[in-house]
Amino acid sequence: MSESRIQCSALRSKIMSAEEAARLIQNGANVGMSGFTGSGYPKVLPAALAERITTANAQGERFRVGVWTGASTAPELDGALAAVDGIEMRLPYQSDPACRKRINAGEMEYIDIHLSHVAQFVWSGFLGKLDVAVVEVGGILEDGRLIPSSSIGNNKTWLDQADKVILEVNSWQNSRLEGMHDIYYGTQLPPNRKPIPLVKVSDRIGEPYLRCDPSKIVAIVETHSPDRNTAFSPPDENSRLIAGHILEFFKHEVKKGRLPANLLPLQSGVGNIANAVMAGLNDGPFENLTAYTEVLQDGMLEMLKSGKLTCASATAFSLSSDALGELNANLDFYHDRIILRAQEISNHPEVIRRLGVIAMNGMIEADIYGNVNSTHVMGSQIMNGIGGSGDFARNGYLSIFMTPSQAKGGAISCIVPMVSHVDHTEHDVQVLVTEQGLADLRGLSPRQRAKAVIENCAHPNFKPALRDYYNRALDQSPGKHTPHLLEEVYNWHLSALRGEPM
Repeated sequence: MSESRIQCSALRSKIMSAEEAARLIQNGANVGMSGFTGSGYPKVLPAALAERITTANAQGERFRVGVWTGASTAPELDGALAAVDGIEMRLPYQSDPACRKRINAGEMEYIDIHLSHVAQFVWSGFLGKLDVAVVEVGGILEDGRLIPSSSIGNNKTWLDQADKVILEVNSWQNSRLEGMHDIYYGTQLPPNRKPIPLVKVSDRIGEPYLRCDPSKIVAIVETHSPDRNTAFSPPDENSRLIAGHILEFFKHEVKKGRLPANLLPLQSGVGNIANAVMAGLNDGPFENLTAYTEVLQDGMLEMLKSGKLTCASATAFSLSSDALGELNANLDFYHDRIILRAQEISNHPEVIRRLGVIAMNGMIEADIYGNVNSTHVMGSQIMNGIGGSGDFARNGYLSIFMTPSQAKGGAISCIVPMVSHVDHTEHDVQVLVTEQGLADLRGLSPRQRAKAVIENCAHPNFKPALRDYYNRALDQSPGKHTPHLLEEVYNWHLSALRGEPM
């Protein structure tokens, strides 16, 4: 790699191999690593650290570290370290199969945190000391400032709080990303907080570079490695139906005067359903849309390309190979239409509330009263984590959760009497959508919600059983405000665990 990516001559003496850098991380260290949904994570240091851990374990030395990130990363990070049982504590979000297996087996501790809370937790010391930051950057300027790469996540906090900093300078990252980022250095802890001066999606309130005390930088590793691309399947029939229900709902809200003609800033979770909604919006009647979200996926890139979306604010990319090719080929076009921010700003409750964001997120299951489980299978097995969905659901102008109405080939209903784990209470859930229909829960009491959810969202195969449960609960429950039969409320889940029909 050319030295042009490391322009600060005083730091070139810190260049070393990943193996040498890994030796600077000690057993028991808390390590803050860059990365958010497969973008901008360190590409070679984690594997070198995993090899060091393997060697230590072979010599009878127990070697584990805490791994803190922005969100999910990639097999080269989570997977490599989990495979050698090298992670003591993982936070705030993960999606790696090896990690998930160890967490659910009780072999790895995992704290699932709202993404907007992480920086505050670290600054306040709630999580303990941050020993080392391992951060991928696109380059280092002459004065030592750092050019962020394809995600920002918690990198600002890692660089500020860590005792030692290891940088991976990745020449694969497009040099034209420089200037796309907006790093805000005005946040403070209570009682010294000030309002975040962001009043529209396109506002830039910070600077395009990350700062780091050069004396803390102990190693620089040069890389040339791609991000993990996320392949998205073409929208299936269920996804198209869900997207159609949401678009009709938006039209209705505009007609009622509850949304402006260009809607409000959009937030969308990751996945095929989310991309189907974006595809529907791209073909729909709404113009001059904006997005204030965590992750920019294929669908939003297409909307920027078509002109339907005028500006998108996020903290990371999560693109397929084709979409990444489109971005790199036309980065001059996208450069001023995309803003990448630190996740403490992209997910900031104050900003989300002020902008009136429309939050659209996926779920595993919802119950008849509108509580949502977005993280656990059958109550105790973590899938991924809450991510930023809670930040947006609690604070958005509209809070929408969506899923197909049934799973496992129709063996399991995604609408149940009571969710087996609660991530989003009925107080934060305004709209539920499945391919069967949409339930607008705003202004409804629990009993009214139950009827709306069953009739609009449940699959026909499960509607009779849900109606029967609700009617018997209404008759037999000692309390009539939120009727439940506690002795059988989880029978559906128990039947599924036993492999019996629900």
